[in-house]
Amino acid sequence: MAHAIVWIGVGLAALIAGAELLVRGGAALAARLGISPLLIGLTVVALGTSTPELAVGIEAAIQGNGSLAIGNIAGTNTVNILLILGLSAALQPLAIQMQTLRLELPAIVIAAATLLAFAWDGTLSRLEGLLLVTMGAAFTLAVIRAARRESLKVKLEFSREFGPRRLANRQAATEMLMLAVGLVIIVVGADWLVESAVDLARLWHVSDAFIGLTIVAIGTSAPELVTTIISTIRGERDIAIGNLIGSSVYNILIILGVTCLIPAHGVDVSSHLIRIDIPVMLGVALFCIPVFVSGRQISRFEGGLFVSFYAAYLSYLIIQRT
Repeated sequence: MAHAIVWIGVGLAALIAGAELLVRGGAALAARLGISPLLIGLTVVALGTSTPELAVGIEAAIQGNGSLAIGNIAGTNTVNILLILGLSAALQPLAIQMQTLRLELPAIVIAAATLLAFAWDGTLSRLEGLLLVTMGAAFTLAVIRAARRESLKVKLEFSREFGPRRLANRQAATEMLMLAVGLVIIVVGADWLVESAVDLARLWHVSDAFIGLTIVAIGTSAPELVTTIISTIRGERDIAIGNLIGSSVYNILIILGVTCLIPAHGVDVSSHLIRIDIPVMLGVALFCIPVFVSGRQISRFEGGLFVSFYAAYLSYLIIQRT
């Protein structure tokens, strides 16, 4: 057991380090190409911080552990909103941008509802995976359109976070190396994590879905957690919050969609995921609507409430699933 736990820790550390390299290198290269800051924040950075989930999902699908892959997505999105977003607001009231209300919030609700509908028969097929990816492409196009109206404040914030856009050729080579090394580390880390997580599930006599909802979900959310907390302390949260919600949308539409394209028979969905965990993820997204719309901010009290809800959900998982 100790061996499996150690390798889970090593795999998670590799995923976090790889995601950081990937995001930094990718964002800097995108800025060099003249891509707008908001677009980078909601696409390059959002997808970059979701690469651990993608690597875990593909590896789990190849190994036939579909419930771990889906549990990881459902658990990660619940962590993103209740724990990370809630903790950020608890530290400092969080203003909600109009674009979040008009684009990211509807997108996360629609994505979660679509996943529940597709999973209801117990299987996510390749066709359903393709439909999810198509929806992800449509969301990206909407983000590109919104990026044309980005504010000067967001441009300046991005410049402080990722540096100037015009960089030396030597720095460009460094950024490309960061991208390549980050991808390799993520792939290797995912392999270590999935194999060790499955071994641990067998030793503890719990389901793959439980491991995906808890240990793997919290671990693969670490890049978003670190980014959000640091940006909160710095008082620069526009890109981080956009990345957090955007990452949750991409987790369902792109990450899970691509995962479903891997096995020929699709990905099996356990009954607990269908009856409890995916509906919880959808319920969390729906709960965000009145919170976000009322006053267009998340207060410290509401942030604390989010964190309390996650603590209650995690307690349920530990008590009922072990």
